Amino acid sequence: MTACASCGRALGREPAASISGGLMGDEYSETYYLCPDCGDYTVEVLHDRFLGEETVFTRGPVSRAEGDAQIGLIRSCPEPWNKKCRCPAHRAHFGDALD
Repeated sequence: MTACASCGRALGREPAASISGGLMGDEYSETYYLCPDCGDYTVEVLHDRFLGEETVFTRGPVSRAEGDAQIGLIRSCPEPWNKKCRCPAHRAHFGDALD
């Protein structure tokens, strides 16, 4: 279970949003969790390497304002799970660096 990067609280299994993208042959899936205690976001990142082992790590804390903006961006994509999607939301989220 993911812990809040700000206060350490165990976060639930229901993410606020998730998005996947391909970068240099690897797949990145970023899942945003909102902490109900402190109001910050924690991002769980799954890095599936084309050649190598999969890793999972967290980053954050992400402020409520920045996290809400990313959640809105992710939700504007009709297929956020599709690593091959090239919609404006995917391009913006991944810095226009998609495969």
